[in-house]
Amino acid sequence: MTGTKPVHAAPLAMFRIAFGLMLFGSIVRFWSKGWIEELYIDPTFFFPFYGFEFVRPLGQWTYGLFAVCGLSALLVALGLFYRVAVIGLFLSFTYIELIDKSTYLNHYYFTSMVCLLLIFLPAHAYFSLDAYRRPTLLADRIPAWCPNALKLLIGILYVYAGIAKINSDWLLQALPLRIWLPARNDTPIIGFLFNYPWVAYVFSWFGCLYDLSIPFLLWNRRTRPWAYAAVVIFHGLTALLFPIGMFPYIMIVTALLFFSPAFHQSIIQRLGSWLSASTHFLRPNKAYKYQPAIHKTLLATLGLFFIIQLLFPFRYWLYPGELFWTEQGYRFSWRVMLMEKAGYAQFTVKDETGKRVVVNNTQFLTPLQEKMMSTQPDMLLQFAHKLRDHFASKGFHTPQVYVDSYVALNGRMGKPLVDPTTDLAKEHDSLAPKSWITPFDDEIFGF
Repeated sequence: MTGTKPVHAAPLAMFRIAFGLMLFGSIVRFWSKGWIEELYIDPTFFFPFYGFEFVRPLGQWTYGLFAVCGLSALLVALGLFYRVAVIGLFLSFTYIELIDKSTYLNHYYFTSMVCLLLIFLPAHAYFSLDAYRRPTLLADRIPAWCPNALKLLIGILYVYAGIAKINSDWLLQALPLRIWLPARNDTPIIGFLFNYPWVAYVFSWFGCLYDLSIPFLLWNRRTRPWAYAAVVIFHGLTALLFPIGMFPYIMIVTALLFFSPAFHQSIIQRLGSWLSASTHFLRPNKAYKYQPAIHKTLLATLGLFFIIQLLFPFRYWLYPGELFWTEQGYRFSWRVMLMEKAGYAQFTVKDETGKRVVVNNTQFLTPLQEKMMSTQPDMLLQFAHKLRDHFASKGFHTPQVYVDSYVALNGRMGKPLVDPTTDLAKEHDSLAPKSWITPFDDEIFGF
């Protein structure tokens, strides 16, 4: 990542434009489909992330939060009031991400981390409205570590996603693709192939090799065009087959960062001619310079950031049991579409006086929340505490909360996820191992 030798700023400027416009389009799409109300206003209960319980739903003010996020994304793309805009984008997008665990996706985390990096990078120094308004800011040379920091983050995402696929279910059993692909056999032209088990094995092995190799192939000038074609095909096919939102398109756009400065310069020159930009604005022949103390501080901060990114995904080693079963240390670790988990959870609340009620989950949760909660132990615990407090307010004396939860992982027979004799009302959420999760009684070999 290090390197103070100046490189052209065009790739970073084009990344800023493309990333900002894509996020702006995503916010508009999210709003137009009514998902703000469905996911963030209609629910009566939310599942906060551990340590971020202070992030609360905002009711109707959520529309204002999304408006700030969308406006910030547009301003980032334009390079107007960039520092304020990118900080606003990071804070608003991350706040939205942290409201409810039910909506967690890996690419939300990736987007937050990109926004965090962009706060420290001079992505507005070239081909931006800020540079147009403030000629002293205008520069077409930046330190090499600036674009390389983003490339490194992209590389970590891919390589860690590939490492996670080195497991016996994925490579030796073609799971969960052997479950998912036949359900997509109505796909035009190629759908009939998904009925053959060998196709799932091909997809599984190719997906693993792709993730492990693609950042290195993109970084190499000779293999870059072929690698980018693979990016488009791979993520295009992923978008066609699986409903995972904007992630495939985000990765297609971010991969352009690896192309040469000349490639990005040619695009900016064409945009500049359409906008009648001056030659000096497009070719200022000036380097962006940090003060020495600021430069050293930035490099130290980025070094710490990447140490955390490299180590944090392996925190699951601190927990006993099968990761896919317990999910302790699963989130925020670049584990993308690795398992198929299905289950249900039936809660019973009772107290010492003999009161007893079997809970109707739909009274408190949306269908998405109930689906996600049913297979994730920490969410089961959070909902149990919600029920404890709710029924305490209804006259139950020191409510006890038990759950019958059956979960099937990657096509295996369903079994209880939580010890049904455990009173979850008395358990506390923490970073410590959850002893009330039942043993998996099987083993998935690998990372």
